[in-house]
Amino acid sequence: MSYNWNWWIFFEPSLDGTNTYLMTLIWGACWTVATALGAFTIAIVLGSLVGVARTSPLAWMRALGTGFVELFRNIPLLVQMFLWYFVLPELLPTDLGRWFKQLPNAAFYTAVICLGCYHAARMAEVVRAGLESLSRGQRMAGLAMGLTLVQTYRYVLLPMAYRIVVPAITSEFLSCTKNTSVALAIGLMELTGSARAMQENSFQTFEAFTAATTLYLVLNLIIVFAMRAVERKAAVPGYGLRKES
Repeated sequence: MSYNWNWWIFFEPSLDGTNTYLMTLIWGACWTVATALGAFTIAIVLGSLVGVARTSPLAWMRALGTGFVELFRNIPLLVQMFLWYFVLPELLPTDLGRWFKQLPNAAFYTAVICLGCYHAARMAEVVRAGLESLSRGQRMAGLAMGLTLVQTYRYVLLPMAYRIVVPAITSEFLSCTKNTSVALAIGLMELTGSARAMQENSFQTFEAFTAATTLYLVLNLIIVFAMRAVERKAAVPGYGLRKES
């Protein structure tokens, strides 16, 4: 195959004339980070609530939590992205739908909400697994001390469950970061979108996606090492990390 390699393409002006291709990719990486952080914040908060509901003694709360998980976990992410961006505004009242579509960076907010709900369903199962791994005695001890059920979850069960499932949370964070690439489908110029724009404008396919791959790898390695430090800090004696030889 004959291919004209040109690694200096990153320092040439991009099509908009204001940035180089390298800066375009860096800005795309910034949008990726912002989207991933926003979405995972939603996933942690909403997923924790749904995970608690899934282990609640109240049948209607368990049913509600199960419905949320099955809805968002079993619909492909790309389909959900299209539904949030193209369908939902049409179902809202006219003025509200028009306001939503005219928002600056509407694609960004849509991607954050969509990814947040998608990963919240997965985080709910992670939290549920952590809660169910605890002995029933911990819940009973909290209630015996006079705590309400909500207080028992807040002060006894959830802190322990989070510390146990840090590795699973790390995996979800990595998946959330990589899944931001799906937002390209609704026009968000995150890292994959920026690489594709560079490829279409310069025809330097390998350089564009090699750079995007490298940036994804760097971002995910930062997450891995940061979460590994959190895992060591939060390790529970008896559940802890294996000692490194």
